[in-house]
Amino acid sequence: MVRKIHRFALAAALAVSLGSSSIVEAQFPKKSCGGCSKEAPAAKAPAQAQGVKVPAAKSACGGCSKEATAAKSPAVENRRSTGSAANHQGCSSATQCSSGTQCTKEVAVGAERSDVYLPWLAGKKVGLYSNHTGLVSGPKGPYSRHTVDKLREEGVNMKVIFSPEHGFRGTADAGEHVATSIDPETGLTVASLYGSDRKNTLNQWIDSVETVIVDIQDVGLRYYTYYCTMLEIMDAAAQKGKEVIIFDRPNPNGMYVDGPILDMTYESGVGRAPITVVHGLTLGELARMANGEGWLKSGKKADLKVVPMENYTHQTRYKLPVAPSPNLRTMLSIYLYPAVCYFEATKVSLGRGTDKPFEIYGHPDFDPAKYPFSFTPRSVDGAKNPPQLDQLCHGVDLSGMTEEQAIANGVDLTYLIDSYNALGKPEMDQFFRKFFELLIGRGDIRDMIKEGKSAAEIKATWAGDVEKFKKQRKPYLLYAE
Repeated sequence: MVRKIHRFALAAALAVSLGSSSIVEAQFPKKSCGGCSKEAPAAKAPAQAQGVKVPAAKSACGGCSKEATAAKSPAVENRRSTGSAANHQGCSSATQCSSGTQCTKEVAVGAERSDVYLPWLAGKKVGLYSNHTGLVSGPKGPYSRHTVDKLREEGVNMKVIFSPEHGFRGTADAGEHVATSIDPETGLTVASLYGSDRKNTLNQWIDSVETVIVDIQDVGLRYYTYYCTMLEIMDAAAQKGKEVIIFDRPNPNGMYVDGPILDMTYESGVGRAPITVVHGLTLGELARMANGEGWLKSGKKADLKVVPMENYTHQTRYKLPVAPSPNLRTMLSIYLYPAVCYFEATKVSLGRGTDKPFEIYGHPDFDPAKYPFSFTPRSVDGAKNPPQLDQLCHGVDLSGMTEEQAIANGVDLTYLIDSYNALGKPEMDQFFRKFFELLIGRGDIRDMIKEGKSAAEIKATWAGDVEKFKKQRKPYLLYAE
């Protein structure tokens, strides 16, 4: 059963369409925060974490001449935002522009722009691909209403909800199959696209609608699966002559591009397109690129429209109001995700089953003299059977790192190499599972680690991919870089 969800959002945007529909030109925000035009200087580097060397941090502001003050992550418990004032263009909420004015422009998400999308939906049967993150403002305040409720109140003929990995409620474990169910609040079928028969489920339910809306919060990583499901929806829609409308939302890792482009030999459920690990695109931009580059499996183009945001650029520091999935509970964990997710392909724990998932790592066989920090993974909601369950692990606590430092590090294999060395440099097949290649997207990285190459040396091997992808994605960008 699907419980009632707390709802959210902000305000809205102009519309852009791509595919078989015409393109509507729109004016998008400039890179400046509105009160200045100078770039911020680099922030000071934090102290090293447990002896693991980290490079100097860079400011993520891009809008003010003053050094940006690091904003604290939202509380882990219930994943509430420290305030909507943090979700504005250019600066942290504690930073003022050189003009002396506070940067308070709030990002306006696509889901609020009723005057744009309602004419498109008039008289149509509609499906919604979303989960607990599809929140808009309501009578009870920000983040108080789900998009599906808003659409129904506006008279849209809703027929079905499509849900991704982790389910409509966002509580299922990573990789856990989720069954199709009924939403008790609306009576709508929640068709799970992360179940054992997701292809048939998608084909069955997409036949019942004319338009599918996508409104879901992504985190901007190639192995984060929400975009994979979006591409499957777009492909099914293209084959069946259905329309797809993206209600765009911010990419919290949208300020940079990093990592190798996926070698499509390693295409999988955690990598469906030849993109870098950190692609820096919103879902609206990624959908446009997939359509334009011919990445849909059928070779067809979807009838695609995007409702973009206002007051957003790729340098915007957007604080998510709810956790996008059970174990990404803080902004720091989201910023560390490009550096620590590779532990999922090893026996090393990255903190699932603790109060700091994706912010710590360790193993029972790490030398406690060298790794005095310790933790014990337990079975909890969202991590029922975590690696090293009930085992005392020694390791490294990254939770004291600043958000700016984590962003500056990007795709960083320092922690993975540290763990490989800490376990005595075992044979590769004893340290890695094949899942590693699916995550990193290339087949030569594990050999580089075995040969003793540093994280910086390995990172240099994909510099060409980064520049190539930046150029390739440019025609599809909706927001200033």
